[in-house]
Amino acid sequence: MADAIPAVAGDETLGRSGRAATARPVRPGGRRKRLELILLLTPATILFAGFVLAPMALAAYYSFYNWNGYGTLTSAGLSNYTSAIKGTNFQHSLWHNLIIVGLSLVIQLPLSIGLAMLLNRNLKGRAFLRLVVFAPYVLSEAITAVIWYQMLQPSGFVDQVLTSVGLGSQVHDWLGSTSLVLYTLFVVITWKYIGFGIILLLAGLQGVPSELREVAALDGASSWQVTRHIVLPLLGPTIRIWIFLSVIGSLQLFDLVWIMTRGGPAEASNTMVTYIYNFGISQQQYGFASAVAVILFIICFIFALAYQRFVLRRDTEGALTRVVG
Repeated sequence: MADAIPAVAGDETLGRSGRAATARPVRPGGRRKRLELILLLTPATILFAGFVLAPMALAAYYSFYNWNGYGTLTSAGLSNYTSAIKGTNFQHSLWHNLIIVGLSLVIQLPLSIGLAMLLNRNLKGRAFLRLVVFAPYVLSEAITAVIWYQMLQPSGFVDQVLTSVGLGSQVHDWLGSTSLVLYTLFVVITWKYIGFGIILLLAGLQGVPSELREVAALDGASSWQVTRHIVLPLLGPTIRIWIFLSVIGSLQLFDLVWIMTRGGPAEASNTMVTYIYNFGISQQQYGFASAVAVILFIICFIFALAYQRFVLRRDTEGALTRVVG
């Protein structure tokens, strides 16, 4: 014991003076885990850099030039950005996107919540009804657009149905009217994507404890009171995620619009992405189209950052905006 005490003291003295230090044990699997991470992440990182970061950087670069894709680059400065922002067609396209966003929040959200709550009950044939509601979401945008384009033609399926039920006076040129085409497209968009919202909300409803509903019912709360004060607050995180996805999707809407109307008639259904496609591919004004694409990216990025910072912050942990804030 007498010999051990000085040895310990000597070790402490050496440790304090820095002349000796105890080596940290190396875990045998640590190096292997790092190697596995490198091997697994490297391909994904290369693909992400090649197909996401590089195109974004090239778009930002070409946005400062006038270029048709073949000739030499001609410096344009900020003229592409100023021309786009001041352009009437650009403003109309952005406004159309905002209309789709507003209609989605006002119509799609309550409809999705109502149908999700209905399909969450013990109904006969509930599994089949869920399948029917979700089936349109599985279809590709191209197939959906072609089907609805044929049905909405003059004297097509939709017109025939309206006429057969005595609503012939409500027959219109659905895709040829400048005042109706955008709202017609919204109906198709709702039919296509509402299934995803319903499935998402159904998943959120599974996290609402049934005990809370039972206790509230025993206390005399009505079904509406249970829904308002218990179900909807607990469904809040799922609703906020749905809103985020819906807004981003509405701002990037392209496939259905381009196949069904190509932004017409008279640019009445143009969106930001169809506007970009028209100038970039059809008119080969790649510099101008790149500038519009950068503007759309900035809009989406600012919205995503602000939404995460002020809305999703309560639902997420470890988010980048929380660290920055």
